[in-house]
Order: sequence, then structure tokens, then C-alpha cells
Amino acid sequence: MGTLRLRHPFLDYSKVLTLSQTLNSFMQEADLPSDTGSTSGSTITIESILQEKKTFDLSLNFEKLGVDDSERGWAVQAPVEPRVVESLPNRSNILSVSVLDLMLPSTAEIQQYVAVTTADRQLHLLDPSSHTLDCVHTISSFQDSPTLDVVPVDSRRLLVASMSGKLTLFDTAANEVLEQRKDHSKYLVKLSTWASEGRSMLVASAGWDAKVVLYQIDSSIEHSRLGDPIATLTLPSIPESTVFVSLPGDNTPVLVVARRDSTFLHYYAVPSTESPTFTLIGKQNLAPHSNAWVAFTPSDVQVCPTNPYLVAIATSSTPHMKLLIVKLLLPPTRSSVSDTETTSGPDGSLTQASQARAELLVADKEESAILVNVSTLAPQTSYSTPRLVWRPDGSGVYVSSDDGVVRGIETKSGKLISSLKAHEPGSKLRCLWSGQMVGPSSDQSDVNKKVEYLISGGFDQKLIIWTSC
Repeated sequence: MGTLRLRHPFLDYSKVLTLSQTLNSFMQEADLPSDTGSTSGSTITIESILQEKKTFDLSLNFEKLGVDDSERGWAVQAPVEPRVVESLPNRSNILSVSVLDLMLPSTAEIQQYVAVTTADRQLHLLDPSSHTLDCVHTISSFQDSPTLDVVPVDSRRLLVASMSGKLTLFDTAANEVLEQRKDHSKYLVKLSTWASEGRSMLVASAGWDAKVVLYQIDSSIEHSRLGDPIATLTLPSIPESTVFVSLPGDNTPVLVVARRDSTFLHYYAVPSTESPTFTLIGKQNLAPHSNAWVAFTPSDVQVCPTNPYLVAIATSSTPHMKLLIVKLLLPPTRSSVSDTETTSGPDGSLTQASQARAELLVADKEESAILVNVSTLAPQTSYSTPRLVWRPDGSGVYVSSDDGVVRGIETKSGKLISSLKAHEPGSKLRCLWSGQMVGPSSDQSDVNKKVEYLISGGFDQKLIIWTSC
């Protein structure tokens, strides 16, 4: 007579079997003996194994997040206290702001000034060492249209870009115009410079006529001029942002161009004796796996102050700006670029499958170069002008908005850290500057003691300087 086996009426035997299989899987992964936990004196239980698994998963998440990485974490001492500058002589929309070391007619030595351009075609120089940021000099007779960008050549010469397309070389010490050129037919929106070891400076001007014009100034000559352009780059669409970087192998200058209706960063080698024109040596897609024809436009590209091959990019995404922190995928040297790179099949012929595999590899590499891709929650429209600036230690960036709020984003994690509110609600922020300077809160007896400041300006006609507590 066979043995009668009774099933317990309240026990689900399928769950018992599943639990047993789970325990066996844990023991196999941990390389434990099969009788682990079965002896009465054993300290290993299924609860201890599950706890160990949770600890392992938590430590793995910490490694992915890089919580111990303090190099790019948001520095605590950040500008948060606003102070509205009341020293501007006229109320007008603020178009650009920068901090420059200049010599003026009234001074015999080089001093630091906050340069502010406004829509009434004036350039104001403010003294940051005074508590009220006194306006010490105003230049109003050198431009026929509002100024959109200002960059220094040296301690007494400025390059000034205007909405009419005119580029002006101005001497601040003599208070006179040295040269004016009009090689652009529309808005001149961006100036980029590169100072080489040979004491010559490259100047790239980008305009809404879809052109980038390159000049060369010999900075060793006191009265050197711009002269005729050494090269002109004609683009399929309007250039939104340009910046010079150097190739990691030979340190030769490369112009990075971001243009409208393109998600690519384009890398152009500047003209040389071998090649008298701009040469496209590479490009990098910022949306490598996107199915959209144009997902966004890289509107502002800024190089990290602590890493020359890391950039922050403000995009034209709506309804909120997106921020990208990207590693530049530059070729090592100019000569390493091959114009005849192809992907062939096993027999040496180019096939559709091999080409698709090569494109996928490139897209994966471009995707891995995007370290941060987040929404900043900064509202904007298709008519906005996205702007961003790095903090001087590279731990974060500040971005503009159309709601009057300056937002601070941590570059390590992409988290929104601070929202600075002092501009009129709903006003458009047009310009930002972040860096260190000798301000009124620092000891004036020690000129090397500089403090971090943030300066913002916009269409509420307010210039605000932000200081740390």
C-alpha cells in the first residue's frame, strides 16, 4: 500500500518552491556551499543574505552617482545676495555685461571695470571697488546701433560688435575709434578671440548673415589694426555661438561653431600656410539617437574654466531650456584627420550594414560624451536668447530665463541648486557674467583677494550684482 501524502490546506507550495529557487540562486552567485543556513549553528540566514544584497546594490548606486566626487560638486559659498546697481545714467534694456581690465583717460594705471552695454547705444564702465558701483566713464558716440558683444584686445583696446554688423576697434585710453569695419550685412552677435604664443590674436565674428569672419591682430604692435579678413566662412544657417579651443595633440586653434537648426557642434581648423581657408575637421551630434529632424539648437556654448575640453551648452528647447554638459570629441591633431575615412565590409567593399554599424558606434560615442542632459525649468520661447555662465571653480553654471529668475545648476548631477529672484517677475534676462573680482566687500589693501560675483541684466532695465553671504 502506497504512502498517503497530505497537502496543508493553507500553504501555497508554488511559493515555497520559488523561495527555494531564489535561495539557491543567491548561494550560487555568492559561491556558498549548498548546505549554507541549514545547520543549527550557522549565522547565515536568508535575511542576512538579502541584507547583504541590499548593501551591495546601494554601494553600486553610490559608484554610479559619484557621491564622493568633490571636484565638480556645487561649492557652498555661492552668490545669493542681490544688489541693484543704481549708478547707470539712463534706464534702458541691458544687452551685455563683462568685467575688463582697462586703462581710461582719467587713470594712469590699469583697473578693473564692469562693462555694460545698453539698448540706447551706450557703453558704461562701472567701478566694482565702490559700494555703489559708480559709473566712471560712458562711451556713447562710437556706434550707430546697439552693442551686442564686447571683448578686449589688451588693456586699452576693445572690439565692439553692433546690431548693424559693424565691428569697431576702440582705444579706451585715448577715448577714440581706431578702426571700423563692416564685413557683415546683419547683426554681429558674437565675438571670439584666441591669443597665440606668437603674440598675434585671432578674432572670429559671427553674424546673422550666416557668416563667420576671421581677423588677425598683432598684439605686440601698439597701433596694430584689424585689416582685411584673412578668411570668411559661409554657413547654411545662422551661427548662434562660436568659441576657440585647442587640439589636445598639437595645441593648434580650432573654432567650434554651433548654428541654428542643427544639433551638431562643428569643428573648423583655422587657416594656415598649408590651407588658407577654414577646414571642417569634425562634428559632434548633441542628439545622436534622436528621431526628430531638429530637436533643438545649441544657442550658447561656454568652455569650462577648469577643463578646456568640457563645455556647457544652453539649448533653444521650449517651453524650458535644456542644459548639456558635454566632452568635446576633438581629433588629436589637425594632420590626424583623414578626408577619405570609409567603412568597408569583409571584402573591402562599402556595405549598407557596415556603414550602419559604424554610424551606431559613432552615435554611442557621442551619447557617452554627454555627461549631463537636464531641463533647467527656465521658461523660454522660440524668440529667446539662451545664455549661461560657468562658476569660476567649474562646480556649476547659471542660466538665463524669461521669467526673471537666474537658476544655478550643479554640473556633477544636473540638479537645480539655487533660484535667484530679484529681477522683475516675467522679465527677460539677456546677459550673465560670473567670476572673481576685487569688490567692495573685499579688503582693498590686498588686491589679490578676489571674491566670486554674479552679474545679471535684462529687459527690466535692471543690473544686479549678486554676492555671497
